[in-house]
Amino acid sequence: MAGERVNETHPQAPTGEETPQPGAQAPQQGEMPFAVVMGKAITELPKDLYIPPQALEVFLEAFEGPLDLLLYLIRRQNLDILEIDVSKITEQYMAYVDLMDAMKFELAAEYLLMAAMLAEIKSRMLLPRSTDVDEEEEDPRAQLIRRLQEYERFKKAAEDIEELPRQERDTWVASANPPDLNRTRPDPEVDMRELLLALGEVLRRADMYESHHIQREALSTRERMSEVLEKLSGVQFVPFVALFSADEGRLGVVVTFLAVMELIKESLVEIVQSEPFGPIHVKARSE
Repeated sequence: MAGERVNETHPQAPTGEETPQPGAQAPQQGEMPFAVVMGKAITELPKDLYIPPQALEVFLEAFEGPLDLLLYLIRRQNLDILEIDVSKITEQYMAYVDLMDAMKFELAAEYLLMAAMLAEIKSRMLLPRSTDVDEEEEDPRAQLIRRLQEYERFKKAAEDIEELPRQERDTWVASANPPDLNRTRPDPEVDMRELLLALGEVLRRADMYESHHIQREALSTRERMSEVLEKLSGVQFVPFVALFSADEGRLGVVVTFLAVMELIKESLVEIVQSEPFGPIHVKARSE
């Protein structure tokens, strides 16, 4: 049945002892909650609530069809399907159907069809049986029993399948993007402050080796530029401090430093540093 799904409490099927007798008063709605709202059972409708005729349809989810209802009635009394009391089960089934009708619940046609089938089986059970030994008469309950057994097997299989782990309910597929292995690490920019600190370290070392000063030929910046380029040829990196010679003293340090600065200005060499406060290297600029 199509319609709006509502949160409802389904009435239990009455037992054989509760079967309505002719002339007995139909069950009242106040005896059982017809809905549960936020955990509170609703047994009476508000007096000022107006419900248009056939305003909505509800899903009866307590039983998934007449076979499910019959199986519930049988199992609730711990009966064997092969030895069911058709008369008693029929009375309980009809009491449930009458209760639904009294409460104005719309029943599917299959419920009424099963009621007619039960009434037929009950009437056949009441008829006298043939005494002819040669003539075997099939038990009127046989077809119903076969249907109940088959339905019970499928229902049990469905419950077992429902308990199996279900993807995206009990298990989830793990996913992760692979790392990018083609990323290149750019050379960090060298701050002038770092360069001056390195120069200060070189000058400090030069002072350690300077014990006396010997007059010698003045050093040429251009010649030192050529010497630096020659040291850089054929190698990728040369430590900055390796370009200086402590034997030349302060003058040699200054000339070499100016030569390196001039080469940087003319875009012939590059200064690189792998990490902050790390060693500084010099490399020839690629064409």
